[in-house]
Amino acid sequence: MKNIRNIAIIAHVDHGKTTLVDALLRQSKTEMKKEVAAQEMIMDSNELERERGITIFSKNASVMYGEVKINIIDTPGHADFGGEVERVLNMADGCLLLIDAKEGPMPQTRFVLKKALEMGHKIIVVVNKIDKPGACPEFALEATFELFLELGAGDHSLDFPVLYASGRDGKAGLQADLSKMTDITPVFDAIVEHIPSPIADISKPLQMLVTSIAPDDFKGRIAIGRIHNGVLKAGQEVVHINRQGASAKCRITSLMTFAGLGRLEAEEIKAGDIVALAGIEDVTIGETIADPENPTALPVINIDEPTVKMTFMVNDSPFAGKEGEFSTTRQIRQRLFKELETDVSLKVEENDKNQWIVSGRGELHLAILIERMRREGYEFQVSRPQVILREINGKTMTPYEKIFIEVPDQYQGVVMQKMGVRKGELKEMRNHNGIAFLEFIIPTRGLFGYRNEFLTDTKGLGIINTIFFEYMPDQGNWKERDNGSLVATETGETRLYGLKNVQDRGVLFIGPAVTVYEGQVVGQNSRPNDIRVNVCKEKQLSNMRSKGEKNREHFNVPKLMNLEDSLEYIGDDELVEVTPKNIRIRKMHLKEVDAKRADRAEAGVKFDY
Repeated sequence: MKNIRNIAIIAHVDHGKTTLVDALLRQSKTEMKKEVAAQEMIMDSNELERERGITIFSKNASVMYGEVKINIIDTPGHADFGGEVERVLNMADGCLLLIDAKEGPMPQTRFVLKKALEMGHKIIVVVNKIDKPGACPEFALEATFELFLELGAGDHSLDFPVLYASGRDGKAGLQADLSKMTDITPVFDAIVEHIPSPIADISKPLQMLVTSIAPDDFKGRIAIGRIHNGVLKAGQEVVHINRQGASAKCRITSLMTFAGLGRLEAEEIKAGDIVALAGIEDVTIGETIADPENPTALPVINIDEPTVKMTFMVNDSPFAGKEGEFSTTRQIRQRLFKELETDVSLKVEENDKNQWIVSGRGELHLAILIERMRREGYEFQVSRPQVILREINGKTMTPYEKIFIEVPDQYQGVVMQKMGVRKGELKEMRNHNGIAFLEFIIPTRGLFGYRNEFLTDTKGLGIINTIFFEYMPDQGNWKERDNGSLVATETGETRLYGLKNVQDRGVLFIGPAVTVYEGQVVGQNSRPNDIRVNVCKEKQLSNMRSKGEKNREHFNVPKLMNLEDSLEYIGDDELVEVTPKNIRIRKMHLKEVDAKRADRAEAGVKFDY
């Protein structure tokens, strides 16, 4: 146990966490496949992670530094994936906290650091990216110290060791001078010196907490976790204690330890180490693997409750079943409930209409799930995101977010105006070198649809970050969106002539030669009401010709809506149709007569009351 260190790496999105891990893996001469060793972001192996440049799923790696085995746990930096963070921190004994030398500690850093301090982990602060133009390591370190004080850190935590690094160059040192740095060795030395070895007892009965689940085509479900006490042997009989406290005897068919980026078969693994095992079919996250003679359960991992929900349903548009491989009720239900096995912060409930209410930690959390399902070949449709209300002490409470905004001074006014309209309350404001730093408390509902608006208002120069604050009373009187939709009146292929006739009505989402159906949203109206438009209209052929007519024609470039844009845009009477090939926005009632009939029925109910 003295030769083992279990360490989690904490950082805000884009603060260099993954590149630092790459440097640790390369300098320790960890064996990797050639194609893996040649690429950047070695740990971010998922396709979505590479595209977005963020860590979504926590991963394990192991390196040897002399005689010491260092288990590295890569944690997501975004608060929407807090479920991943909370469970993997249970495997660690200490943390590397990465801080950008220019930006200082950011909101997501606060979220993960708070969880680590609650668990009493020893923290090593690494001021990263000191080679960045405008880097100010002194400012970053001072802001970090203030963050520790704000989070209520004790004397043990405040006495943290500090390193300076350039993860991209694979260099680190005790002073912020890049010219005196040679390699990443100071980080290894600090881990061995300051991070305690696991507190465990080999002589006690076996106890292991499952913190991750990995699928395997040959071995079945693989449970990953840390052995808290005892010894685990290949082929050993163990007791699986589930979340309800029920026990069942099982036999381990495969026992593995982490080596580099992979797993190696082992005959025996002692307490303190992180292991992977197969042979327990129904094991899930947060459950205990215990000794058969003296089974004692470990505390179940506590996970924050979800705050946002969406309704998933089978696609019933005119194009249903044409683009997706899996589109039936059974296939979608099976996929959603399978996700619950690996994502502990997700909840799925089925209603009597064969629809599924999926709850998560935020819009991004649910959008990533939708995108993953889409790429796997699933076809379905989803409703507008809604906040999850709670009844607390007889009052209806709604979730609030703490929002951190960083914008150039000239855009400060428009941001504050929009925040006021969305019921945001200004908590802190400061200016530094022409940049305004604003902090608001705002209802989660008020943030829906704001990110795109924010990027437009700040000409793409603003930075916005949010973390969950707490549940507070709902202020009510929510205003609906300012713009209606342009809705196609017929099914067919869009024509340039029809689109040009419509483009003055608002902003189009599609270009020519795109197949649409009646009831599909093809653009945003410049006014509050919806308009039905014919974008498939063709120009009537005649033998009359107008001189110079073509020179006066102009077609505006359409605004292409990706998945997140579509989820932010839709109203309560609209859905997003998700297929492997297309993202479409549609009305719930495709025909205009059906929509009017539904409006009259709703108005009639209100009138009767």
